[in-house]
Amino acid sequence: MSMMYSQAAPGDDPLGIVAQGLSRRFGAVHAVQHIDFHAPPGKVTALIGPNGAGKTTLLLMLASLLRPDAGTILIDGRDPSRDPAAVRLRIGWMPDSLGVWGSLTAREILVQIARFYRMPEAGIRERAEELLHLVHLEALADQPARVLSRGQQQRLSLARALVHDPSVLLLDEPASGLDPASRVDLRNLLRSLAGAGKAVVVSSHVLSELDEIADGAAFVSAGRTVKQQSVLEAVQHGRRYSVSALDHAALVAALTGFGVEFRPEAGPRQTVSVFVTDDGAAAALLAGLVQAGVGVVSFAPAAGALEEAYMTMETERR
Repeated sequence: MSMMYSQAAPGDDPLGIVAQGLSRRFGAVHAVQHIDFHAPPGKVTALIGPNGAGKTTLLLMLASLLRPDAGTILIDGRDPSRDPAAVRLRIGWMPDSLGVWGSLTAREILVQIARFYRMPEAGIRERAEELLHLVHLEALADQPARVLSRGQQQRLSLARALVHDPSVLLLDEPASGLDPASRVDLRNLLRSLAGAGKAVVVSSHVLSELDEIADGAAFVSAGRTVKQQSVLEAVQHGRRYSVSALDHAALVAALTGFGVEFRPEAGPRQTVSVFVTDDGAAAALLAGLVQAGVGVVSFAPAAGALEEAYMTMETERR
């Protein structure tokens, strides 16, 4: 994973997605009030926020499917309000459900989407086969989409978004309905696509997995951007670690002696959580416990860095 995450101003990097001051209302409801958002090429950017925060509305505007009431959007330097056809050629959009054409087979859907993008007919079927293999749907290629499971439809939806080899990917809850093996495949695929230079945006409630996928994240709440930061920056803000030992009393005594605040965690094993400011502090605490003769059984982050940042944001908001 890249150790740096671009926070460039719009003029510094015209590629990927650059959005400023986006607002959108539906009647009296302000779904998005003021969002600034940057998703650079070659990175996976997570879009994180509670239900009703405006994430899907933002994605629809970025996909040029919904016009903002105010603000500007650039996709690879192009304005979708002025040149929507050129922008849509650069965008792969994966909504949170497959949607239409339940009577068509998986192969027929991919072929038809390719024709919509006016791809050369000679290469369309080969492209469809390539994508069916990529998302492990070869055995179901001739099954109607309506008989596919939720997870299988999600994989087909991802293949559909990739048909025209877009430079920008917008994925709304892509892991929904996927089994554990498919989630790993998705994570590896998204990292590969980012490594090939694509700007990948993922909106997901599965925060525990985003640390393994994302280079950075934009946090939104009540239709506004709260912050945008890299995973490395999130780690440097500190997080809680879960600790357990063979002798719980010895662990508690050692932490008390070190002056480290802790709190018990629910679960079958007696575990406590402690807050550490950075990885160095975590390593020093573990070394201290071992030197004190505590038989440490587990010592690991209680949550991912982005999940920790989100929970902190939500606590402060409330």
